[in-house]
Amino acid sequence: MDRLEAMSMLVTVSETGSLSAAGRTLKVPLPTLSRKISDLESLLGTKLLIRTTRKLTLTEAGLAYVAAARRILEQVEDAEREAAGEFTTPKGELVITAPILFGRLHVLPVVADFLALFPEINIRLVMADRNMDLVDAHIDMAVRIGKLPDSSMVATQVGHVRSVTCASPSFLGGHGLPRTPDDVLTLPCVSVETPSPFPGWRFKTPGSTAMFDLPVVPRLSVTTAEAAAEAAIRSVGIARLLHYQVSEAVEADALRIVLADFEPDPSPVHLVHASRGQMPLKMRRFLDFAAPRLREVLSRIATFSSR
Repeated sequence: MDRLEAMSMLVTVSETGSLSAAGRTLKVPLPTLSRKISDLESLLGTKLLIRTTRKLTLTEAGLAYVAAARRILEQVEDAEREAAGEFTTPKGELVITAPILFGRLHVLPVVADFLALFPEINIRLVMADRNMDLVDAHIDMAVRIGKLPDSSMVATQVGHVRSVTCASPSFLGGHGLPRTPDDVLTLPCVSVETPSPFPGWRFKTPGSTAMFDLPVVPRLSVTTAEAAAEAAIRSVGIARLLHYQVSEAVEADALRIVLADFEPDPSPVHLVHASRGQMPLKMRRFLDFAAPRLREVLSRIATFSSR
């Protein structure tokens, strides 16, 4: 049997949670996948998986074996990359993820310029407004907005973004300028749906570190920041968005920032990658290329004055 292949199959089963899901991911027939793992269990002389009608779980031996298998497979992958020259020549595929709007506005131009300089590197840019697991999703690098949880990931900070409250000039002309966050409760609001169980808007008390959440009930709720910005431009309501999402509209005076004194502290922006020994040259080249350009973009956005 091909032990590395069986290890890879077992790791995929543990990541997807079922044999059928792993079979779809690997494009391997279910009987073949089941047989390969059974052969691996026979070789080891122990059960690795507990199969029930409802779910599939790893045994204690399976947990330890999967952890070891991941390390071995990563070492094999690094060895293959080194043999292929990825540690001496910048080439191969890079998988990068970024938030949808930030990716389109700011990461894609960087990627396009990078590809023009490195003809032997291909990039797959995955744009999604959710934080994907870099290891499980086989992603090399991610743009993360917000505070990072403690992890083994390596992070390079490239700037900050503000959370701003904004509305169109015509909206403010018809409804008046809000002076405090409480004034927002009397205004039509546009919000972006998020996984957070609390849909409120967070503000900071001026002159202190105290934060408070405003229980906003939206007049319009949308699923993307672009739609929220467009609705605010059309005077549907007042919106709460990240500064980069509305910077062009603010610069064009299609939107105006209000309640700037009550803004929470800016959120950090990082380029993040897994900590796995020596970094392939393609990743090092992209990090060195992208970081200063994103810093420049975010610094330029940060200089826009409130209107």
